[in-house]
Amino acid sequence: MQHFKNLADMHRFSGFPMPENPLFSVYRCTKTCMLGGREFTSDFYMIGFKKLKSGMVMYGRTKYDHDNGSMIFVKPRQIIEFQSVEFEEDAFIIFIHEDFLNGHALHNEMAKYAFFDYEANEALHLSPKEEEIVWDLFFKIDAEYRSNTDEYSRDIILAHIDSMLKYSQRFYKRQFINRADLSGKTVSKFNDALAAYFKKGLLVTQGLPTVAALASQLNLSSRYLSDLLKQETGKTAMELIHIYLVSEAKNRLMQNDQNVSEIAYELGFENLPYFSRLFKKETGISPNQFKKQLMN
Repeated sequence: MQHFKNLADMHRFSGFPMPENPLFSVYRCTKTCMLGGREFTSDFYMIGFKKLKSGMVMYGRTKYDHDNGSMIFVKPRQIIEFQSVEFEEDAFIIFIHEDFLNGHALHNEMAKYAFFDYEANEALHLSPKEEEIVWDLFFKIDAEYRSNTDEYSRDIILAHIDSMLKYSQRFYKRQFINRADLSGKTVSKFNDALAAYFKKGLLVTQGLPTVAALASQLNLSSRYLSDLLKQETGKTAMELIHIYLVSEAKNRLMQNDQNVSEIAYELGFENLPYFSRLFKKETGISPNQFKKQLMN
């Protein structure tokens, strides 16, 4: 698989003009954009907007929904592929080498934007007004990129990038709300998947349920699932798993004569102290104290 360590190689391979900056570049695609033509990885972040007419973009090995204008977010060393792509309208892509962020506040903040870990079928779909905002920011970035470089250039570019990412975060929250009615409440599907995990006896054979395993059942990425659940319930997927496990533990402590360690094992906990800490965190008391209260 092709791996690009620098922007010059990526531009050369894709037939783009050479970048103005060795660590940062922008490219506006008019109708078509090869961008490698096969699977590749790189050492840079990519942020793009596109409205596909034909072809496909593969990211996380999943097709992008291309009915609407949507944005793509790729972080270093993630696999991406463009196949026979033709756009309805102009598109753009921004390349940010990870070294371009060194020493800047955005270097650490990039990890906070969960959408860099979303799968392709979780693309950000923009409304016409949102498209205007994104294109306006792109034109500002592009203008600064093509100006004579001085000591302010990088900070100005990264300030606009930061704004684009913040707007994207806002637009994703809007998307979560607007699409909830179409897809049904994610928390209900999540709880159903958890219940099925228990019913199938997977706690004993596979251990505690993971966010990744449950997300896979719902055909979502772990980060997207957690963000959806956070929007709906105020809690992450892991927090909801913990609440479910403690609720089940309380139920079993109330209904049978098993000791705490037996119940912890049945619930997939190999580490009894971990189970006790989790139980106390959710209830305020230890499992043994809970059981003693029932007996009094």
